[in-house]
Amino acid sequence: MAKVPPPKRSTKGAPPVATLAVNNLDKPEGGSLKPLNFKVSSEFHREFKAYAATHGISMVELLREGFALVKEQRG
Repeated sequence: MAKVPPPKRSTKGAPPVATLAVNNLDKPEGGSLKPLNFKVSSEFHREFKAYAATHGISMVELLREGFALVKEQRG
């Protein structure tokens, strides 16, 4: 008597459930944070980070304060 192998089962699982489409054109909420990505020299980074640390503020706070001053001066 010949052995017949059992039928193969699919290992893919159930298909995903359809959800409502997300509108990616909406503005993010005011409190949500977005990454700001740019490159600076290692010297500038070290000096910027050291300045923020010695003054007890985060690098983000220092950047915001500096940007506010530039906007105030240049308009």
